Amino acid sequence: MQLTSLDLTDYRSYPRLTLAVRPGITVMVGQNGQGKTNIVEALWYLATLSSHRVPHDAALVHRGESTAIIRASFVRADRPLQVDLEITPGKSNRARLQGQNVARLRDVLGEVRAVLFAPEDLGLVKADPEGRRRFLDELLFEIAPRYASVKADYDRVLKQRSNLLKQMRSMRRGGGGRSVGGLDPADSAASTVEVWDQQLARFGAELLRARLHLVNRLRPHVGYSYLRVSTDEGAEESLDLPPDQRGNLSSPADVAYRSTVLDELGSAPGELPSTLEIHDVLLRLLASRHDEEVDRGITLTGPHRDDLEIRLHDFPAKGYASHGESWSFALALRLASYDLLRLEEGDLGDGEPILILDDVFSELDTRRRERLGGIVTGASQVLITTANDTDIPDSLDGEIHLVDVSLGAAVPRESGSWS
Repeated sequence: MQLTSLDLTDYRSYPRLTLAVRPGITVMVGQNGQGKTNIVEALWYLATLSSHRVPHDAALVHRGESTAIIRASFVRADRPLQVDLEITPGKSNRARLQGQNVARLRDVLGEVRAVLFAPEDLGLVKADPEGRRRFLDELLFEIAPRYASVKADYDRVLKQRSNLLKQMRSMRRGGGGRSVGGLDPADSAASTVEVWDQQLARFGAELLRARLHLVNRLRPHVGYSYLRVSTDEGAEESLDLPPDQRGNLSSPADVAYRSTVLDELGSAPGELPSTLEIHDVLLRLLASRHDEEVDRGITLTGPHRDDLEIRLHDFPAKGYASHGESWSFALALRLASYDLLRLEEGDLGDGEPILILDDVFSELDTRRRERLGGIVTGASQVLITTANDTDIPDSLDGEIHLVDVSLGAAVPRESGSWS
Protein backbone atom coordinates (compact mmCIF):
# COMPACT_ATOMS: atom_id res chain seq x y z
CA MET A 1 0.00 0.00 0.00
CA GLN A 2 1.05 3.59 -0.44
CA LEU A 3 0.35 6.82 1.37
CA THR A 4 -0.56 9.62 -1.06
CA SER A 5 -1.40 12.50 1.28
CA LEU A 6 -1.42 13.32 4.98
CA ASP A 7 -3.39 16.15 6.59
CA LEU A 8 -2.94 17.14 10.22
CA THR A 9 -5.05 19.59 12.20
CA ASP A 10 -3.93 20.63 15.69
CA TYR A 11 -1.71 17.57 15.90
CA ARG A 12 1.39 18.13 18.06
CA SER A 13 3.32 21.07 16.57
CA TYR A 14 1.08 21.41 13.52
CA PRO A 15 -1.97 23.67 13.67
CA ARG A 16 -2.42 22.72 10.02
CA LEU A 17 -0.35 20.59 7.66
CA THR A 18 -1.06 19.19 4.21
CA LEU A 19 1.66 16.96 2.76
CA ALA A 20 1.53 15.12 -0.56
CA VAL A 21 3.62 11.94 -0.50
CA ARG A 22 5.02 10.15 -3.55
CA PRO A 23 5.95 6.48 -4.01
CA GLY A 24 9.52 5.48 -3.32
CA ILE A 25 11.74 7.11 -0.72
CA THR A 26 10.79 10.32 1.06
CA VAL A 27 13.30 11.85 3.47
CA MET A 28 12.14 14.54 5.91
CA VAL A 29 15.08 16.68 6.96
CA GLY A 30 15.10 19.10 9.88
CA GLN A 31 16.82 19.89 13.13
CA ASN A 32 15.67 18.24 16.33
CA GLY A 33 12.43 19.58 17.74
CA GLN A 34 11.06 20.81 14.40
CA GLY A 35 8.32 18.17 14.04
CA LYS A 36 9.72 15.45 11.76
CA THR A 37 8.75 12.64 14.10
CA ASN A 38 5.28 14.14 14.62
CA ILE A 39 4.52 13.47 10.95
CA VAL A 40 5.47 9.79 10.96
CA GLU A 41 3.97 9.31 14.43
CA ALA A 42 0.59 10.35 13.02
CA LEU A 43 0.83 7.69 10.32
CA TRP A 44 1.86 5.08 12.89
CA TYR A 45 -1.12 6.04 15.03
CA LEU A 46 -3.44 5.24 12.11
CA ALA A 47 -1.85 1.80 11.83
CA THR A 48 -1.80 0.88 15.53
CA LEU A 49 -4.03 3.38 17.37
CA SER A 50 -1.08 4.23 19.59
CA SER A 51 2.00 6.42 19.65
CA HIS A 52 5.50 4.97 19.75
CA ARG A 53 6.59 7.82 22.03
CA VAL A 54 3.90 8.47 24.64
CA PRO A 55 1.34 6.24 26.38
CA HIS A 56 -1.45 8.83 26.50
CA ASP A 57 -3.19 10.92 23.85
CA ALA A 58 -3.03 14.28 25.66
CA ALA A 59 0.46 14.99 24.28
CA LEU A 60 -0.77 14.52 20.71
CA VAL A 61 -3.06 17.57 20.72
CA HIS A 62 -1.67 20.99 19.86
CA ARG A 63 -1.28 23.19 22.94
CA GLY A 64 -4.46 25.09 23.74
CA GLU A 65 -6.69 22.88 21.59
CA SER A 66 -9.03 20.05 22.63
CA THR A 67 -8.96 17.82 19.54
CA ALA A 68 -6.42 16.67 16.95
CA ILE A 69 -7.38 15.33 13.54
CA ILE A 70 -5.39 13.01 11.26
CA ARG A 71 -6.60 12.55 7.67
CA ALA A 72 -4.75 10.28 5.29
CA SER A 73 -5.29 9.02 1.76
CA PHE A 74 -3.81 5.75 0.51
CA VAL A 75 -3.87 3.40 -2.42
CA ARG A 76 -4.26 -0.24 -1.40
CA ALA A 77 -4.82 -3.11 -3.84
CA ASP A 78 -5.28 -0.49 -6.60
CA ARG A 79 -8.19 1.06 -4.70
CA PRO A 80 -8.32 4.41 -2.88
CA LEU A 81 -8.50 4.29 0.90
CA GLN A 82 -9.36 7.23 3.14
CA VAL A 83 -8.84 7.03 6.91
CA ASP A 84 -9.74 9.89 9.26
CA LEU A 85 -9.14 9.92 13.01
CA GLU A 86 -10.27 12.43 15.62
CA ILE A 87 -8.30 12.35 18.87
CA THR A 88 -9.96 13.91 21.90
CA PRO A 89 -8.20 13.19 25.22
CA GLY A 90 -10.64 12.36 27.99
CA LYS A 91 -13.28 11.24 25.51
CA SER A 92 -13.70 8.42 23.03
CA ASN A 93 -11.69 8.93 19.85
CA ARG A 94 -13.62 8.63 16.59
CA ALA A 95 -12.68 7.30 13.17
CA ARG A 96 -14.03 7.21 9.62
CA LEU A 97 -13.27 4.86 6.74
CA GLN A 98 -14.06 6.09 3.24
CA GLY A 99 -15.96 8.96 4.86
CA GLN A 100 -18.21 6.68 6.92
CA ASN A 101 -18.15 6.55 10.72
CA VAL A 102 -16.99 3.24 12.20
CA ALA A 103 -18.85 1.71 15.14
CA ARG A 104 -15.68 0.98 17.10
CA LEU A 105 -12.31 2.69 16.90
CA ARG A 106 -10.48 -0.62 16.58
CA ASP A 107 -12.39 -1.33 13.35
CA VAL A 108 -9.73 0.70 11.55
CA LEU A 109 -6.98 -1.72 12.60
CA GLY A 110 -5.62 -3.69 9.66
CA GLU A 111 -6.55 -0.99 7.14
CA VAL A 112 -3.22 0.85 7.34
CA ARG A 113 -0.12 -1.29 7.36
CA ALA A 114 3.18 0.16 8.50
CA VAL A 115 6.45 -0.92 10.10
CA LEU A 116 8.23 1.65 12.24
CA PHE A 117 11.95 1.72 13.10
CA ALA A 118 12.74 4.21 15.89
CA PRO A 119 15.45 4.77 18.53
CA GLU A 120 12.98 3.44 21.11
CA ASP A 121 13.28 0.02 19.46
CA LEU A 122 16.46 -0.66 21.41
CA GLY A 123 14.11 -1.27 24.32
CA LEU A 124 12.80 -4.38 22.55
CA VAL A 125 16.09 -6.01 23.47
CA LYS A 126 17.18 -4.16 26.59
CA ALA A 127 13.97 -3.20 28.40
CA ASP A 128 11.15 -5.01 30.20
CA PRO A 129 8.71 -7.58 28.72
CA GLU A 130 5.88 -5.04 28.41
CA GLY A 131 7.42 -3.48 25.30
CA ARG A 132 7.95 -6.87 23.66
CA ARG A 133 4.35 -7.88 24.35
CA ARG A 134 3.23 -4.62 22.80
CA PHE A 135 5.43 -5.29 19.75
CA LEU A 136 3.76 -8.66 19.25
CA ASP A 137 0.24 -7.32 19.73
CA GLU A 138 0.71 -4.40 17.33
CA LEU A 139 1.95 -6.77 14.64
CA LEU A 140 -0.80 -9.29 15.40
CA PHE A 141 -3.53 -6.66 15.07
CA GLU A 142 -2.17 -5.49 11.72
CA ILE A 143 -2.30 -9.06 10.41
CA ALA A 144 -5.46 -10.24 12.18
CA PRO A 145 -7.42 -7.24 13.54
CA ARG A 146 -10.05 -9.38 15.29
CA TYR A 147 -7.54 -10.14 18.04
CA ALA A 148 -7.73 -6.52 19.13
CA SER A 149 -11.22 -7.35 20.42
CA VAL A 150 -9.89 -10.46 22.17
CA LYS A 151 -7.15 -8.38 23.82
CA ALA A 152 -9.68 -5.74 24.90
CA ASP A 153 -11.90 -8.42 26.46
CA TYR A 154 -8.91 -9.98 28.20
CA ASP A 155 -7.78 -6.62 29.61
CA ARG A 156 -11.30 -5.88 30.85
CA VAL A 157 -11.59 -9.20 32.69
CA LEU A 158 -8.04 -8.91 34.03
CA LYS A 159 -8.83 -5.50 35.52
CA GLN A 160 -12.04 -6.77 37.17
CA ARG A 161 -10.36 -9.88 38.52
CA SER A 162 -7.38 -7.95 39.89
CA ASN A 163 -9.68 -5.45 41.60
CA LEU A 164 -11.50 -8.33 43.25
CA LEU A 165 -8.22 -9.84 44.44
CA LYS A 166 -7.32 -6.52 46.08
CA GLN A 167 -10.69 -6.51 47.85
CA MET A 168 -10.11 -10.08 49.04
CA ARG A 169 -6.69 -9.10 50.35
CA SER A 170 -8.25 -6.24 52.31
CA MET A 171 -10.87 -8.61 53.75
CA ARG A 172 -8.21 -11.12 54.72
CA ARG A 173 -6.09 -8.51 56.46
CA GLY A 174 -9.09 -6.82 58.05
CA GLY A 175 -10.64 -10.00 59.37
CA GLY A 176 -13.69 -10.15 57.12
CA GLY A 177 -16.30 -7.82 55.68
CA ARG A 178 -19.98 -7.02 55.56
CA SER A 179 -22.36 -9.92 54.88
CA VAL A 180 -23.96 -9.87 51.43
CA GLY A 181 -27.40 -11.53 51.24
CA GLY A 182 -26.57 -13.70 54.21
CA LEU A 183 -23.43 -15.05 52.53
CA ASP A 184 -20.02 -14.88 54.11
CA PRO A 185 -18.17 -12.14 52.14
CA ALA A 186 -15.06 -14.26 51.73
CA ASP A 187 -17.09 -17.15 50.30
CA SER A 188 -18.94 -14.75 47.99
CA ALA A 189 -15.68 -13.26 46.72
CA ALA A 190 -14.17 -16.72 46.19
CA SER A 191 -17.15 -17.75 44.07
CA THR A 192 -16.90 -14.55 42.05
CA VAL A 193 -13.18 -14.95 41.36
CA GLU A 194 -13.88 -18.41 39.94
CA VAL A 195 -16.27 -16.80 37.45
CA TRP A 196 -13.52 -14.37 36.42
CA ASP A 197 -11.12 -17.34 36.15
CA GLN A 198 -13.35 -18.88 33.49
CA GLN A 199 -13.50 -15.71 31.43
CA LEU A 200 -9.81 -14.93 31.81
CA ALA A 201 -8.92 -18.46 30.68
CA ARG A 202 -11.27 -18.16 27.70
CA PHE A 203 -9.86 -14.91 26.32
CA GLY A 204 -6.34 -15.58 27.55
CA ALA A 205 -6.10 -18.91 25.73
CA GLU A 206 -7.15 -17.33 22.46
CA LEU A 207 -4.70 -14.45 22.79
CA LEU A 208 -1.81 -16.64 23.94
CA ARG A 209 -2.24 -19.07 21.06
CA ALA A 210 -2.42 -16.23 18.52
CA ARG A 211 0.80 -14.71 19.87
CA LEU A 212 2.54 -18.10 19.86
CA HIS A 213 1.47 -18.77 16.28
CA LEU A 214 2.74 -15.33 15.30
CA VAL A 215 6.15 -15.91 16.89
CA ASN A 216 6.46 -19.30 15.17
CA ARG A 217 5.89 -17.59 11.81
CA LEU A 218 8.14 -14.65 12.63
CA ARG A 219 11.05 -16.71 13.88
CA PRO A 220 12.79 -17.66 10.57
CA HIS A 221 12.58 -14.06 9.34
CA VAL A 222 14.22 -12.77 12.53
CA GLY A 223 17.24 -15.04 12.17
CA TYR A 224 17.57 -14.21 8.49
CA SER A 225 17.23 -10.46 9.01
CA TYR A 226 19.81 -10.47 11.79
CA LEU A 227 22.37 -11.98 9.41
CA ARG A 228 21.57 -9.37 6.78
CA VAL A 229 22.19 -6.38 9.04
CA SER A 230 24.98 -7.68 11.27
CA THR A 231 27.36 -10.04 9.48
CA ASP A 232 29.76 -9.84 6.56
CA GLU A 233 27.73 -12.50 4.79
CA GLY A 234 24.70 -10.27 5.21
CA ALA A 235 26.09 -7.87 2.64
CA GLU A 236 26.21 -10.56 -0.03
CA GLU A 237 23.43 -10.90 -2.55
CA SER A 238 23.62 -14.68 -2.07
CA LEU A 239 21.82 -14.24 1.26
CA ASP A 240 18.74 -12.90 -0.51
CA LEU A 241 16.74 -16.05 0.27
CA PRO A 242 13.04 -16.57 -0.47
CA PRO A 243 10.85 -16.83 2.64
CA ASP A 244 10.34 -20.59 2.45
CA GLN A 245 14.10 -21.24 2.68
CA ARG A 246 14.90 -19.04 5.68
CA GLY A 247 13.94 -21.60 8.29
CA ASN A 248 16.92 -23.76 7.30
CA LEU A 249 19.42 -20.94 7.68
CA SER A 250 21.78 -21.07 10.67
CA SER A 251 21.66 -17.79 12.59
CA PRO A 252 22.90 -16.74 16.03
CA ALA A 253 19.63 -14.84 16.59
CA ASP A 254 16.50 -16.60 17.80
CA VAL A 255 13.17 -15.77 19.41
CA ALA A 256 10.60 -17.81 21.32
CA TYR A 257 7.36 -17.14 23.16
CA ARG A 258 7.72 -17.72 26.89
CA SER A 259 4.74 -18.52 29.11
CA THR A 260 4.20 -20.51 32.28
CA VAL A 261 1.26 -22.10 30.49
CA LEU A 262 3.51 -23.47 27.74
CA ASP A 263 6.04 -24.61 30.35
CA GLU A 264 3.27 -26.53 32.10
CA LEU A 265 2.20 -28.07 28.79
CA GLY A 266 5.79 -29.05 27.98
CA SER A 267 5.47 -27.57 24.50
CA ALA A 268 8.47 -27.98 22.22
CA PRO A 269 9.78 -25.01 20.18
CA GLY A 270 7.56 -24.45 17.17
CA GLU A 271 4.74 -26.56 18.57
CA LEU A 272 1.24 -25.04 18.57
CA PRO A 273 -1.10 -26.49 21.21
CA SER A 274 -4.84 -26.19 20.71
CA THR A 275 -6.82 -23.36 22.27
CA LEU A 276 -8.60 -25.91 24.48
CA GLU A 277 -5.32 -27.31 25.79
CA ILE A 278 -4.07 -23.82 26.63
CA HIS A 279 -7.42 -22.92 28.22
CA ASP A 280 -7.45 -25.93 30.53
CA VAL A 281 -3.89 -25.41 31.73
CA LEU A 282 -4.40 -21.68 32.23
CA LEU A 283 -7.57 -22.31 34.22
CA ARG A 284 -5.80 -24.85 36.40
CA LEU A 285 -2.86 -22.52 37.05
CA LEU A 286 -5.20 -19.68 37.98
CA ALA A 287 -7.02 -21.87 40.48
CA SER A 288 -3.80 -23.20 42.00
CA ARG A 289 -2.45 -19.73 42.79
CA HIS A 290 -5.54 -18.13 44.38
CA ASP A 291 -4.00 -17.84 47.85
CA GLU A 292 -0.80 -16.27 46.55
CA GLU A 293 -2.76 -13.91 44.30
CA VAL A 294 -4.94 -12.73 47.17
CA ASP A 295 -1.85 -12.10 49.29
CA ARG A 296 -0.35 -9.96 46.54
CA GLY A 297 -3.55 -8.51 45.12
CA ILE A 298 -2.60 -9.23 41.50
CA THR A 299 -3.22 -11.85 38.80
CA LEU A 300 -0.02 -13.88 38.45
CA THR A 301 -0.77 -16.08 35.43
CA GLY A 302 -1.79 -15.23 31.88
CA PRO A 303 -0.65 -13.53 28.66
CA HIS A 304 -0.08 -10.25 30.53
CA ARG A 305 2.88 -11.98 32.24
CA ASP A 306 4.35 -13.62 29.13
CA ASP A 307 7.44 -12.53 27.21
CA LEU A 308 9.12 -12.70 23.84
CA GLU A 309 12.42 -14.39 24.62
CA ILE A 310 15.30 -12.94 22.58
CA ARG A 311 18.47 -14.99 22.41
CA LEU A 312 21.84 -14.46 20.74
CA HIS A 313 24.30 -17.34 20.44
CA ASP A 314 21.90 -19.22 22.74
CA PHE A 315 22.27 -16.62 25.52
CA PRO A 316 19.63 -14.08 26.58
CA ALA A 317 20.34 -11.00 24.46
CA LYS A 318 19.48 -8.70 27.36
CA GLY A 319 22.70 -8.37 29.32
CA TYR A 320 24.73 -10.45 26.83
CA ALA A 321 24.54 -8.62 23.50
CA SER A 322 26.76 -5.61 22.85
CA HIS A 323 25.20 -2.27 21.95
CA GLY A 324 25.76 -2.92 18.24
CA GLU A 325 24.39 -6.45 18.47
CA SER A 326 21.34 -5.17 20.33
CA TRP A 327 20.68 -2.66 17.55
CA SER A 328 21.05 -5.41 14.95
CA PHE A 329 18.51 -7.52 16.83
CA ALA A 330 16.05 -4.64 17.12
CA LEU A 331 16.37 -4.00 13.39
CA ALA A 332 15.93 -7.72 12.71
CA LEU A 333 12.65 -7.75 14.63
CA ARG A 334 11.28 -4.88 12.55
CA LEU A 335 12.56 -6.26 9.24
CA ALA A 336 11.02 -9.63 10.10
CA SER A 337 7.72 -7.84 10.77
CA TYR A 338 7.95 -6.21 7.36
CA ASP A 339 8.56 -9.55 5.66
CA LEU A 340 5.68 -11.22 7.48
CA LEU A 341 3.25 -8.42 6.62
CA ARG A 342 4.21 -8.72 2.96
CA LEU A 343 3.51 -12.45 3.04
CA GLU A 344 0.25 -12.24 4.98
CA GLU A 345 -1.66 -9.62 3.06
CA GLY A 346 -4.97 -9.86 4.93
CA ASP A 347 -8.48 -9.61 3.58
CA LEU A 348 -7.85 -6.42 1.58
CA GLY A 349 -4.76 -7.66 -0.24
CA ASP A 350 -1.73 -5.49 -1.03
CA GLY A 351 -0.19 -6.15 2.34
CA GLU A 352 3.18 -4.54 1.67
CA PRO A 353 3.57 -2.10 4.57
CA ILE A 354 4.86 1.44 4.49
CA LEU A 355 8.35 1.50 5.99
CA ILE A 356 9.04 4.28 8.50
CA LEU A 357 12.59 4.99 9.67
CA ASP A 358 12.39 7.62 12.41
CA ASP A 359 15.87 9.04 13.05
CA VAL A 360 17.37 5.56 12.94
CA PHE A 361 20.38 6.14 10.67
CA SER A 362 21.96 8.54 13.15
CA GLU A 363 21.86 5.78 15.80
CA LEU A 364 23.73 3.22 13.68
CA ASP A 365 27.39 2.81 12.85
CA THR A 366 28.35 3.26 9.19
CA ARG A 367 28.31 -0.46 8.39
CA ARG A 368 24.83 -1.12 9.76
CA ARG A 369 23.54 2.12 8.26
CA GLU A 370 24.68 1.12 4.77
CA ARG A 371 23.28 -2.39 5.11
CA LEU A 372 19.90 -1.17 6.31
CA GLY A 373 19.80 1.33 3.46
CA GLY A 374 20.46 -1.41 0.94
CA ILE A 375 17.76 -3.64 2.44
CA VAL A 376 14.97 -1.03 2.47
CA THR A 377 15.74 0.39 -0.98
CA GLY A 378 13.49 -2.19 -2.62
CA ALA A 379 10.44 -1.26 -0.55
CA SER A 380 7.50 0.30 -2.34
CA GLN A 381 7.36 3.29 -0.01
CA VAL A 382 9.81 4.44 2.66
CA LEU A 383 9.46 7.47 4.94
CA ILE A 384 12.66 8.59 6.66
CA THR A 385 13.34 11.33 9.20
CA THR A 386 16.82 12.69 9.75
CA ALA A 387 18.46 15.81 11.14
CA ASN A 388 21.16 15.89 8.45
CA ASP A 389 21.44 15.02 4.76
CA THR A 390 24.79 13.42 5.55
CA ASP A 391 23.07 10.66 7.54
CA ILE A 392 21.41 9.34 4.37
CA PRO A 393 23.41 6.22 3.42
CA ASP A 394 24.88 5.84 -0.07
CA SER A 395 23.24 2.41 -0.31
CA LEU A 396 19.80 4.04 -0.33
CA ASP A 397 19.39 3.84 -4.09
CA GLY A 398 16.83 5.30 -6.47
CA GLU A 399 14.92 8.58 -6.62
CA ILE A 400 14.77 10.27 -3.24
CA HIS A 401 12.21 12.97 -2.45
CA LEU A 402 13.41 15.46 0.15
CA VAL A 403 11.11 17.44 2.45
CA ASP A 404 12.48 20.24 4.61
CA VAL A 405 10.75 20.38 7.99
CA SER A 406 10.70 23.46 10.19
CA LEU A 407 8.44 24.24 13.09
CA GLY A 408 4.87 23.92 11.83
CA ALA A 409 5.79 23.38 8.17
CA ALA A 410 6.98 20.62 5.82
CA VAL A 411 8.00 21.81 2.33
CA PRO A 412 9.21 19.58 -0.54
CA ARG A 413 12.68 20.57 -1.68
CA GLU A 414 13.01 21.63 -5.30
CA SER A 415 15.93 19.33 -6.04
CA GLY A 416 15.86 15.60 -5.43
CA SER A 417 19.60 15.54 -4.73
CA TRP A 418 21.53 16.28 -1.60
CA SER A 419 25.10 17.19 -0.83
